[in-house]
Amino acid sequence: MEAVLRARTLSETRGFMKALVSQDSDEILGFTAMGPHAAEVLAVVQTAMMAKLPYTALRDAVFTHPTMAEGLGPLFAGVPAHTQVKVDSGAAA
Repeated sequence: MEAVLRARTLSETRGFMKALVSQDSDEILGFTAMGPHAAEVLAVVQTAMMAKLPYTALRDAVFTHPTMAEGLGPLFAGVPAHTQVKVDSGAAA
């Protein structure tokens, strides 16, 4: 929680946030948080999950400062980029 500015202002940086993201659809499949005001963050992610939004919706959102939900940006910024690989059909050129 060291990256979450609100946690710093509260001097409560112990805890973590963890998300499971689908490699195929970028949909958030699961989320957990431990620390101060974790329920506030959970409600934001739960809403995104119910709407089947990709994690990028939360990564790119602008949250009120300072709030714990603001920490979702740094969390989802760490998700590896989804790249599509073209499969060669085997046809000769």
